[in-house]
Order: sequence, then C-alpha cells, then structure tokens
Amino acid sequence: MVSSHWAAPAQTPSRRRGAVLERAILDAALEQLGTVGWNGLTMEGVAAGAQTGKAAVYRRWPSKEDLVADALRSGLPSYDTVPDLGSVRDDLLALCRRARDAMFSRPGFALRAVIHECDTMQAERFHAVILEGVIEPTIRMLREVITRGIERGEVREEAANGYVFDAVPAMMMYRSKIRGCEWTDQEVEEMIDQLMVPLLRPEGA
Repeated sequence: MVSSHWAAPAQTPSRRRGAVLERAILDAALEQLGTVGWNGLTMEGVAAGAQTGKAAVYRRWPSKEDLVADALRSGLPSYDTVPDLGSVRDDLLALCRRARDAMFSRPGFALRAVIHECDTMQAERFHAVILEGVIEPTIRMLREVITRGIERGEVREEAANGYVFDAVPAMMMYRSKIRGCEWTDQEVEEMIDQLMVPLLRPEGA
C-alpha cells in the first residue's frame, strides 16, 4: 500500500501552440510598443513578455518589422458600422469619439510609436498597414456620414471632397502629435462645432 504522505506530482502546464501562442506574442509586441516604443522594442523583450523562447518568435517573424506589422494589423479595431444618429453633427461627434478612443488604446499607442520613431525607410514598411487599417476606413465612414447629410439637406453638395474628408483625421493627428492634445469629449465637440459644422453647412443655413 502506498503511504498517504506521498503527494500527487504537480501537473506541468501544457505548452501553448499555434494561434494561442501567436496571439500572446502579438499582444506582447503591442505592449512593448506602448511602453518602450519602436526603438526600445526587441525580439527578446517580446519573447519574455509572451513567456516563450526567442526562437518561437523568430520562427514566425524573421524580423522586427514583420512582427510589428502583424501586431498592428491584429490590434487595430475594425470599423464596420457607421454612426447614424439622425444628424450629421451627432454622427461626426460619435465618429470622432470612436477615433479618439482608438488613438489612445493600446494598439493606438503602438501605432503612434511606430509613426513617431521610425525613420523614413522603416516607416514605408508600415504605410500599407496605416492606410488600410486606419486612414481608408476613417475616410470611408466620413464620406458616408457627409453623403447622408447632403441627402438630408444638412450639408452643401460640394462638401463631399477629399479636402473635407481629410480635415478630421488631419486635425486629430496634428493636435495629438504636435500639441500633445488628448482629445477630451469637450475638445472633440468644439472641433465639430467650430470646424466641421461651419465647413459643411449650406449657404444661408
């Protein structure tokens, strides 16, 4: 009979594999970007954050650029619904708040670290990620909101142009990057009321 003082051996945690391990590595890369930035991020640091070996990272991503591009793609929010609150002002307000929240999320901090710290050659690697994941979805939603406003008679027809579509993202990026604006709800509302509403309003309205 086996003595009762022998404890059952501790079970070894199962090794993470496949999609579970990849998600942990991508999350660790986003965390590193948000805390130490692009220049401070290392494959060793990401491996330590994901609690895996460096070889597991290099096996999937041969370079830091490859890893960060995939981490950004996986972390950026997907924009599949456009606000429809009954007025162009309220729709723009909801859209800008959504963009603000994305900018100050963990993927948003990671993206800004890449934009601010990469040199020109490195930044080219991420242009497609930024264009497809941030700029194009934002402009598509702005176009839909403004087109709907034209149909309701709230917006002048000639306002549906690229300069107007660029105004909100350009202002938010400029104020965030150059002036360190964190875009409180009041600041978002002031931008809509003082910039976008007068810009879009039909003559005589």
